[in-house]
Amino acid sequence: MGHLIYGVAPAIRVNDRALRHLQAVVLAKLRRNESFSFEWESEPDIDGDDAIKKGGDFGAVWISQGASLYFSYDKAPDDSLNMAWLKLLSETVASTGRLRLLPEPGAPAPSR
Repeated sequence: MGHLIYGVAPAIRVNDRALRHLQAVVLAKLRRNESFSFEWESEPDIDGDDAIKKGGDFGAVWISQGASLYFSYDKAPDDSLNMAWLKLLSETVASTGRLRLLPEPGAPAPSR
């Protein structure tokens, strides 16, 4: 399980695969000097595991060029990025100004 650590806020725990995709989208936005919010809710999602684990039911942070942002992983990346997932995340943040972790396209639905 990886962590997204934003300034002095508590770490937002995100599974490594999902975090790699979020990192790619976040860094692309910041390279273009585009600010946006990152929001999360407590809901099990990706790969039958919780994609995001944290203490509260909902949270949001404002991400901009001036903010300190750090991505930390449990292990080195060993798989390629899903271009359809990157496109979905990128299009969502571009149209709404809000980045949320969405289920990976083509991934099996989580068992409930």
